[in-house]
Amino acid sequence: MLAAPTASPALHKYEYVFVDGTIFIYDIGNRHRLVTTIALPQLQGIRGVAGSARTHMLFISFGPDSDAGRGHLLKFDLVAGQVAWDRTYPFGIDSMAISKDGNRIYMPTGENSNGGAWKVLEARNGDVIATIPGGRGPHNTVVGFSGRWVYLGPRKDDYLYVASTTTNRIVRKVGPLVSGVRPFTVNRRETIAYTTATGFLGFQVGDLKTGRVLYTVPVKGFPWNPSTFAPSAPSHGIALSPDGKRLWVLDSPSSYVHAFDVSRVPAKPPRQVANVPLSQPMIGDESPCLYDCLRDGWLQLSRDGRYLYVGDSGDVVDTRTRKVVAGLPAMRNTRKTLEIWWRNGRPVFVGRRTSIGLTAATSRQG
Repeated sequence: MLAAPTASPALHKYEYVFVDGTIFIYDIGNRHRLVTTIALPQLQGIRGVAGSARTHMLFISFGPDSDAGRGHLLKFDLVAGQVAWDRTYPFGIDSMAISKDGNRIYMPTGENSNGGAWKVLEARNGDVIATIPGGRGPHNTVVGFSGRWVYLGPRKDDYLYVASTTTNRIVRKVGPLVSGVRPFTVNRRETIAYTTATGFLGFQVGDLKTGRVLYTVPVKGFPWNPSTFAPSAPSHGIALSPDGKRLWVLDSPSSYVHAFDVSRVPAKPPRQVANVPLSQPMIGDESPCLYDCLRDGWLQLSRDGRYLYVGDSGDVVDTRTRKVVAGLPAMRNTRKTLEIWWRNGRPVFVGRRTSIGLTAATSRQG
């Protein structure tokens, strides 16, 4: 099984696309050419992906996201190119996050569960070492840039929860929000959260220090009809540029992505500055796909902010020209992706599924 796309001493950047049963690896620097695939047929019903360059390990959650249990977490050694272990749990799983040092996994027990537990897992062996209560329907998870805080997004709760990665205790809630917590992101300083919601085309801006909602921002000029759009979250994708100045928001009903200037938040509200049409409509089902197959969508930015990857569309948007410049066929059938950099046969950078602010704001993005 080939895991490392190259053993070259030069730096190579790849986009990993996770479809049920297969990982597709695309070369970002070579017009997003498909380099290789990794067959993992046991991966059915993928819910989340995370990894660590320090430990060269990749983690993939799959299986039920409910109280039925039997959720899985698979650990894959990127350097050895083989599965390290596959743990089964008596609880559901969902879109997790990994600690900054790569030693802890923060695993939500599923958006369709009735409880509110995030399980803290030891990344070495998958053991449960703590539980964080974070709101009903545990779904999406983000560890902030500092590594001190983990942000918990419950689908059935109108608050975003903030927990300490030292104590595993909730320290703050942000809200009340419009309707549940769907995809969200945070800035580098961990002072601002941008959250999407069920049944709302747009996003909200929350103050992570006070817990207050600062702005509710609808997408302008693109009406949508909930009765003709199957997924429950029309903006099921949000990504913050590395410098924290540009926010990208998905508009699945119209098959667009919208760019907002957030450089003056919190003093000034976000400003809609661009509307980019996608080449592929956000309709239908992913295939192959075991579970939760509607094309909800997702957004992930490359580390340098140059490319925006649109899950369930397959489109790659150049954020400078604001045009679709490539298409990843595998990404038409998934919303789980990661950017991984390789040098000398080892990963030197593993990105996140959720694009947060990563660098100090020193220049304005186009």
